Amino acid sequence: MTRPTLDNTGKQLTINTVTKKLRHYESDRLLQEYPVAVGKPSTPTPPGRYKVINKTMHPGGALGTRWMGLNITGGNYGIHGTNNPSSIGNAVSLGCVRMHNNHVEELFPQIPIGTPVHIYSGTVETANPGPYISSPNSPLNGEKTYTVQAGDTLWKIARRFNIPLDKIIFANNSIDPNRLTPGQVIRLP
Repeated sequence: MTRPTLDNTGKQLTINTVTKKLRHYESDRLLQEYPVAVGKPSTPTPPGRYKVINKTMHPGGALGTRWMGLNITGGNYGIHGTNNPSSIGNAVSLGCVRMHNNHVEELFPQIPIGTPVHIYSGTVETANPGPYISSPNSPLNGEKTYTVQAGDTLWKIARRFNIPLDKIIFANNSIDPNRLTPGQVIRLP
C-alpha cells in the first residue's frame, strides 16, 4: 500500500470505500483504524483527495455528535457520527462517511482544519487528486485521465471535454461504455 501524503501537521485520514475503514495517520505512522459506513451505490462517497474545511460539535439528528466537513465539490459531504450505529460497515449513506459516535468523538479533537483526507476504493490507495488530472505521477503515466463520478456516462464525459465518443472508447480498449463505475479512471485522448 502506498503511504499517505502528509501536510505540515503530519496528519492524514484515508477512507477505503471497499473495506469501509477510516485510517488516521500521523507522520506516516498509523495511529488508529475505524469501521465506517460509506455512500450507497446510487450516492457513492466521491473518491479523491480533499481537506477538512469545518468542524461542528453536536450537529444533531442523523449526523450524530460530531461533523467534519470536506471540500468536495457538488455537495455537502463530511465525516460524522450517526444516530444509526447498525449502518456502520455498510454502503448506505448519501455519500458522507459515518462513524460510531464514540469513535468520531475520539478522532474529532485530533484533526485540525486543513487535514488531508484521501478517499479511495480497493486494496491500494490510488485515488486521483481530483476527477481530471494530467500529471507525470498519474496512474496512466502522464496521460490525461478522468475519474468517473456518480451519474456519469461516456456520452456526458465526451460532451464535457469536447472529445468524440468513439475516440474515448478507442483510447480505453477494455472499457464497457454501458458500465461505468464511480472511481473508475478512464483515458482522455
